[in-house]
Amino acid sequence: MPAHHETATSTVAPHDERPRTVITFGTFDVFHVGHLRVIERAAGLGDRLVVGVSADALNLRKKGREPVFSEGERLAIVAALKPVDEAFLEESLELKRDYIVRYGADVLVMGDDWAGRFDEFRDVCEVVYLPRTPAISTTALIEKISGTS
Repeated sequence: MPAHHETATSTVAPHDERPRTVITFGTFDVFHVGHLRVIERAAGLGDRLVVGVSADALNLRKKGREPVFSEGERLAIVAALKPVDEAFLEESLELKRDYIVRYGADVLVMGDDWAGRFDEFRDVCEVVYLPRTPAISTTALIEKISGTS
């Protein structure tokens, strides 16, 4: 009599059925359409979008100036955007790998002004650099508003 073989079925979803998490980072000070476009494009690369918003102290170290809007205000603006599933304060550039792992990111998205700077993370996720929206920058907006341009 032939042996009866049962087929085991797994209740764990295959890797490609797991939601694809995208993470991106930015200061998002004086929020403008360029910020919105990069967030929308980042969201289009996955199922879940997590955004790290630069803390005030990080912004001061990175850009040499205080942000116009506080970290709390900028975090609230970004978190309220429809494409954003989760937002958090980014305390340090040196913690990017930790943030990628903590949030289970499959893709890191950055603007192409950072091209090559985050290639070291390709061992833990895909790294994508998106082109910036032409002729839009926070610095240019601040200069225009203050009349220094």
